[in-house]
Amino acid sequence: MRTERFKVLVEKNPDNELFRFSLAQALLQEGQVTEAEPHLRVCIKKKPDWMVAHIALGKALIELGRPEEARPILRAAHQLAIEQNHEEPEVELSTLLKQIA
Repeated sequence: MRTERFKVLVEKNPDNELFRFSLAQALLQEGQVTEAEPHLRVCIKKKPDWMVAHIALGKALIELGRPEEARPILRAAHQLAIEQNHEEPEVELSTLLKQIA
């Protein structure tokens, strides 16, 4: 199971944000949104310009019924999309932010 493999990697390398992101992605795919959240928070703390991690965390918070917490994270992701010239995520985030306004 992918999740177990990444859990072992995170346990051995807790400061590795790539392992944490991979674990979070695996958890999200399994519907374990609550368990993924702390790993995504570590990712954006360690790499504040990581747009994809911001998007994943924002979407996770929406799924957990916490849109008020998701808004600033998704706004940051939107700004990163603009700064990094990522047009598709920029459009997606604009739409998502309107939906949770």
